[in-house]
Parts: sequence; C-alpha cells; structure tokens
Amino acid sequence: MNKQQQPFEYRIEQHIAVLSESSGGYTLELNRVAYRGYPAKLDLRKWHNGQPMKGITLTEEEARELYEALADALGR
Repeated sequence: MNKQQQPFEYRIEQHIAVLSESSGGYTLELNRVAYRGYPAKLDLRKWHNGQPMKGITLTEEEARELYEALADALGR
C-alpha cells in the first residue's frame, strides 16, 4: 500500500529573533510558527534559504518552564 505524503505546510506568524547566523547562510531563529494548520507554537530552529531545518517547537507552558530554567542556570 502506498501512502501519499501530505505537503509540509507552515506559516511564520511572528518573527521574534535571529539568534545567530553562519557564514554558510544558516540562521538560528526564534519564531511563532503554525505547522499544518495547527495553532502557532514557539519554534527554535535553523533555517537555510528560507527552508526550515532541525529544531524544536514549544508550547507557551514549555517556553515558560525553559525561561525559568535558563534564568536559574544563568543567574537572573
């Protein structure tokens, strides 16, 4: 049985920050991104030529937990 692949759909709803940029054109960005029509999540990932690469998505609750953990680890 052949499974048809759904097209990969995403929409950047808010550009928040570019955290770094490599000489090869890769950027590490924090954005709010909606994937496949689902509500937008915070998205931290590398991008190259406008295409998403590896990264992570976080719910708002997960982002708040990460914020607290980073604040503790780095000293407020």
